[in-house]
Amino acid sequence: MKISIRKGFGFGLTSGIITTLGLIVGLYSGTHSKLIVLSGILVIAIADAFSDSLGIHISEEAGSKTTTTKEIWESTFSTFLFKLLFALIFIIPILLLELQTAIIASVIIGLFLISVFSYYVAKSKKLNSTKAVVEHLIIAIAVIVITHFIGDLASKII
Repeated sequence: MKISIRKGFGFGLTSGIITTLGLIVGLYSGTHSKLIVLSGILVIAIADAFSDSLGIHISEEAGSKTTTTKEIWESTFSTFLFKLLFALIFIIPILLLELQTAIIASVIIGLFLISVFSYYVAKSKKLNSTKAVVEHLIIAIAVIVITHFIGDLASKII
């Protein structure tokens, strides 16, 4: 896989999963509404995919002078595509399962995908894979826990 596409894949996977899990856990904790959670996934999938792909585009333009215009656009489009796809994955359990079960399944799926990708990256870079996986899971779990409490707090205030 070309480095420009690998960048988009890695960024899209991690950002798409962590952002979407944070959103759905927070919305579930605050509303317990399947419609709101589904709407949130659709909105974040589209808006954040565009936002992050533009961010990657500008970052790549500002970065290395050896990066070609073609590579910049490959990173841009692959970030958009993978961010969108990984965010939309979470619609499936929400549509097929009872909402609470779907949230739990989504967290498990998301953490599994982050673990597998973190392991792959660490192994390919000859790094300590256990350390990399644990480090990335701690960050993802922190986002999930914090957004859960924010959703709870919002439901009590509003």
